Parts: sequence; C-alpha cells; structure tokens
Amino acid sequence: MTSFIAKILGPSVLYLCTDINLHACRCSLSTALQNDVALEPINTKFALPLHFRLRHTVDVVIFNPPYVPTVTDEVREAQETHDIRGSWAGGSDGMSVTNQFLDLVQELMAPRARFYLVAVEQNDIPTIRHKMLSIHGLQSEIVLRRRAGREHLFVIRFVYADSAKASHVDG
Repeated sequence: MTSFIAKILGPSVLYLCTDINLHACRCSLSTALQNDVALEPINTKFALPLHFRLRHTVDVVIFNPPYVPTVTDEVREAQETHDIRGSWAGGSDGMSVTNQFLDLVQELMAPRARFYLVAVEQNDIPTIRHKMLSIHGLQSEIVLRRRAGREHLFVIRFVYADSAKASHVDG
C-alpha cells in the first residue's frame, strides 16, 4: 500500500511504514524497489520507537490493521511472536490491535492531518467513529466501501473536527 501511495505522491515525501513481521517489511521494501520509490520499512509495532520524534508531525496516516475476528489467544500469540497471523488476527471483535492504535494515532497527527483506517463490517464502524469523535475530536466519513470475497471492507477517513470545518470554509 505504501508503494502505491509513494508512486502517486512522488519523491518529495518521506514514507515510513511499519509492521511487526520482518518478512512483511522485506516485502514492502522489495515492492518499493520494483516500483522505483523510496520508502523506509521499520520492523516494529505501530510507530512506537519514533512516536516522540513524530509527535504531531505526520500528515497522512494509513492503518491497515489485523481486523479479522479471531479467538483472543490467537491475536495475543500473533502479536508476541510477530508471525504472519499478526496480519489478520484481530481478537474477538477484530478490534484488539486497532483499539491500541486508535488511542495513539492522534498524538502522531499534524493539525491538518488525515488518518485512514481499513475496517470490516464486524468491527462496529459506528462505534469506532463515535469513539474517535467523542474521545479524540476526530471527525470521520466512510470514503470507500468494497466487498472482497466474504469481507465487507471500509476505509474511514478521520480529521480533526476543527480542521474539517476549516477545510470546508476554505473551499
């Protein structure tokens, strides 16, 4: 996904992508090289090692979490062992990892940032949207709905509530 965005936006942007799975990081780098784009894959959970340095400076955040509802033990083991199950195992409602990130993302976001979250129907999208507005002041809209096999995928865009108003007034 990061290589796709980098191809569209061009080389004047710093692209960081993170994953707990080292193989996924290697695949991201390989894809970037094949597409002649520069990006920096980091083998870590979220942006934790860079969190303080990136505080309130990130303009676009894209999070494609492990959103598939699974048994709680599977998500815990996948996160601890950093294996491939970490790409899908989301816990009982698919929100175990996502909820952790939702509590951190506002600290990364610049004042006029955009945050895009990939979710599935089972993740209770109305609750996600309400939580992000009431707790973090992030207004949201569903910008994409797509069926992929059995999954009903959604991409939700979040912006600071006051930023959304400013964007609307500006044009």
